[in-house]
Amino acid sequence: MSELRESVEYHQLNQNINNKPSIYSIANILKFLLFSSIGIFMFFIPIEWNGKSSIPLDHFVTWVRSLIGNSASYYVLIIVVLGAIHPFYKKTWNKSAVDAVISLFKILGAVATILVIFNIGPAWLMAEDMGPYWLNFLLIPIGMLVPIGAVFLALLVGYGLLEFIGIFMQPIMRPIWRTPGRSAIDAVASFVGSYSIGLLITNRVYKEGKYTKREAVIIATGFSTVSATFMIVVAKTLDLMHIWNLYFWLTLVVTFAVTAITVRLRPISKMSDDYYSGEGYPEEVIKKDRVKVAWNQAMVTVESAPKLWKNIYDNVKDGVLMAMGILPTIMSIGLLGLILVNQTPVFDYLGYIFYPLTALLQIPEPFLAAKAAAINLVDMFVPSLVVLKTSLETRFIIGSLSISVILFFSSLIPCIMSTEIPLKMRDILLIWFLRTIFSFLLITPLAFLFL
Repeated sequence: MSELRESVEYHQLNQNINNKPSIYSIANILKFLLFSSIGIFMFFIPIEWNGKSSIPLDHFVTWVRSLIGNSASYYVLIIVVLGAIHPFYKKTWNKSAVDAVISLFKILGAVATILVIFNIGPAWLMAEDMGPYWLNFLLIPIGMLVPIGAVFLALLVGYGLLEFIGIFMQPIMRPIWRTPGRSAIDAVASFVGSYSIGLLITNRVYKEGKYTKREAVIIATGFSTVSATFMIVVAKTLDLMHIWNLYFWLTLVVTFAVTAITVRLRPISKMSDDYYSGEGYPEEVIKKDRVKVAWNQAMVTVESAPKLWKNIYDNVKDGVLMAMGILPTIMSIGLLGLILVNQTPVFDYLGYIFYPLTALLQIPEPFLAAKAAAINLVDMFVPSLVVLKTSLETRFIIGSLSISVILFFSSLIPCIMSTEIPLKMRDILLIWFLRTIFSFLLITPLAFLFL
């Protein structure tokens, strides 16, 4: 019966394609090749400019920031204040306990940003390694990277490249990650776009009955990592931009390898394969003419894509809304994390959980690496600040681990809890712990091998 359904779907796909010969127009082919190439160039091809080697997107954002100067602080202030107001304007602040707590943190983040920008805060907040550092080295870069990056993401993900890649990913998604081939779109959308986009896709597809509960959990906790644009912030902070491609691709490999391991362990392995409403629609697998079907899918996407300026506008709008959603919480929870890191011994004690492992792996500065791993549960950026002055190997390991672990309280965990994906907090914490252990085990030997 399954083979019959696959045959019917394949026949219907080809019939639909044959009824639309216009999709093969020169214009559509050029859009696919040109726009996808520009997106790939901006995110993945490092060039040297003003004596610095980095990807073009990083150079472009640096140029824009130098162009607007001190105005960048006021731009971020507007984004943060609007982000704090937004849940109350949309009347979503009290939809759940999680929403209420996050909304409170957004208000605190807005207040802290105002105090720092106008230099009227208490001494501890105005210390160079606290509020000002957080503003200049995190909020401003993220606030500019996300909307500007959204322009080029429109080219990278909006004109058939993801669909083209997704078809070829079908034969490996199920055996390796135990998810449908279509989940490759979620994975790449998160990695080159944002976890919020990935989670939005995952939640919608889960509610439509195209993912089971276990599949949705795998994708949410295994693929929904921070975006490539945010990885640039981490790489710049840790002085890794001169080896950006090595950092990016090894981190990607480790992230997905860790996911392949954790899906075979509790708690994920024992989760049910029930669908959201009880009835599901499993993916029909393409088994023949894969290149042809991939090309056709790409052309169908290009044909149905909005006009370029409309696509860019929509993506920039989503980018601004995303910045509004994450900047206030990053400011408040991030500062809270810094206070706990700098003013209390909490993470010194928690670091001992991972210290035996980091010492066994012979990571330089093993205790700092262990402490950074513990801090990663609070926020994925703060660990980078802990290892700023360590060896290249330690910075590379923690920079990669902070991405591959995926789960952190300053943003992603509340986002998951606000979706329809049924995931308990104890399961989230166990998955975080397992991902941390296996990230260390995988990235450490790779760091020693390639650096």
